[in-house]
Amino acid sequence: MSQGVFVIFDQNQGQVRHVVLEVLTMARQLELGSVTTLTFGANASQTLKVLGEYGADQAIFWDQEPFTRYSSDGFADAIAHVVPHVNPAVILFPASAWGKDLSPRVADLIGAGLATDCLSLRVSTDNRVTAVRPIYAGKALAEVAIETPVQMFSIRPNIHKAIPDPKTPTVLDLAPVVSPDSFQSVVTERKEAQTGVQELTEADIIVSGGRGMKAPENFKLLDELATVLGAAVGSSRPVADEGWVPHSYHIGQTGKVVSPTVYFAVGISGAIQHLAGISGSKYIVAINNDAEAPIFKVANYGIVGDLFQVLPLLTEEIRALKANN
Repeated sequence: MSQGVFVIFDQNQGQVRHVVLEVLTMARQLELGSVTTLTFGANASQTLKVLGEYGADQAIFWDQEPFTRYSSDGFADAIAHVVPHVNPAVILFPASAWGKDLSPRVADLIGAGLATDCLSLRVSTDNRVTAVRPIYAGKALAEVAIETPVQMFSIRPNIHKAIPDPKTPTVLDLAPVVSPDSFQSVVTERKEAQTGVQELTEADIIVSGGRGMKAPENFKLLDELATVLGAAVGSSRPVADEGWVPHSYHIGQTGKVVSPTVYFAVGISGAIQHLAGISGSKYIVAINNDAEAPIFKVANYGIVGDLFQVLPLLTEEIRALKANN
């Protein structure tokens, strides 16, 4: 009988994203048995310490060639071969760009049902798991149950608190079984974001700009506010499409889905595609000169005014408050 939880994730030179720690916490709290992890990439074994700190019972590392460079088809094929050896009841992925690309491929290969971008999981009868996930661009929440023997879920970042539970994981020597022919597409180059830039999906505060910024050089106003707040900078899709900012800034249904504590929407009207990407925000602050902009319907706080006057004042006020503290 299948049991336990299998957590699959990537890493970068031994560094684990915070969402992975959140997923490990959820895996433990399901109480379905041991938690086994599979980590890809160069220096993957360096993650052993942090995996133990957050409750992994067993760990598998694939850090040899050809797993140092991402290949969706090659990685999926290798995972499909190892799943019967782990024999999990549940497989979890982070709902990162990597997880969103890989998890459906794995689900197809092993014949498992998959619920993506989940906000929470709970165990019902017979060790079946029910997930809550957003639908209709975040306007509603659905409860989803997977009926296949292996149940698969990807977890949205910044939703679940990561709670340590120190253990000493056992390293499993399960070598990947995969044909070189499986690696039909391979990532040949990876460009890192500039130093100091936060990953949007893990940022606690995000300052985001839209067409109301009027020109790319005006994003320096957002940069200044973000620096004072210790925030990440994002954008709506039209701004990224215009080349004002890199596409890595794009937040929305076709971009990054974020769940910060505070989201500043500056000069963003609030198209449904953008709202789908920010629905997980705890607080939304809108700054727009159009009082009828759709963004105000979802905002917790709104400022109707000229952003070129509001942003400098807001930045200085926050800087003064921090200085006084």
